[in-house]
Amino acid sequence: MPGTGPSDAVPSIQRVQTDSPWEESIGFARAVAAGDRVLVSGTMPIVGGDLMGEGDPYEQARTAFRNALDALARFGLGAGAVIRTRMYLTHARDVEAVGRAHQEIFGAVRPAATLVVVSGFVDSRVLVEVELEAFRGDDRSAPAAPA
Repeated sequence: MPGTGPSDAVPSIQRVQTDSPWEESIGFARAVAAGDRVLVSGTMPIVGGDLMGEGDPYEQARTAFRNALDALARFGLGAGAVIRTRMYLTHARDVEAVGRAHQEIFGAVRPAATLVVVSGFVDSRVLVEVELEAFRGDDRSAPAAPA
């Protein structure tokens, strides 16, 4: 089947792997750069195999965004290059807390953003998962915001 094996890799596409146990078992990359776009996969608030901010949607959002930005940094990009964010929450009650974390990190950048309430994640303690899309073709992007 075309596009399924390592021999089908396209040289202009770059991938970043992390220590996420699901990357290997499911077969995906944390981030993929293709041309001017860099896409960061759904990222949870897990550091070194441990869930951060259990029960705290604000801390989980900050950690998940930090993890996603760390993957983006492997391409030399920061928050200022982010053009789209997606936030997945398990509870509508957490919108304000997650929105506050998003505003603190991306308030100066103002990416297009989507926030969706979902039924759950692989780990039931996870309240927030995030995705990022970035543009790397123009260095006139907004300044990077602190993570």
